[in-house]
Amino acid sequence: MARGYWIVRVDVRDAEAYRDYAAANGAAFAQFGGRFLVRGGAFEAVSGSARARNVVIEFPSYAAALDCWHSEAYQAARARQKGGAETDLIVIEGYEGEQPGAGAPPQPANPASE
Repeated sequence: MARGYWIVRVDVRDAEAYRDYAAANGAAFAQFGGRFLVRGGAFEAVSGSARARNVVIEFPSYAAALDCWHSEAYQAARARQKGGAETDLIVIEGYEGEQPGAGAPPQPANPASE
């Protein structure tokens, strides 16, 4: 079963309201097996637009990721934000298929020099 992910881009507008939300959302994430893979940190927007903060949360399944979003626990935490942040959030199913180039022998860096 493929894992599920929340991919979130955030611009915090009210730091106090956002802290209140962050203090409350952990119960919902724990209930649905969510764990942070990215929580802020350095980044460089190499293409397209960006927001000030980025978050990636992994869940055991796509269904768990969606269930967390729709849960009373998460929606109650979200309500505590009181408009403290502008966000873009997608829930997406992970990929478990073959990776490009998997199984292919490595190519020499400069075959002409051998």
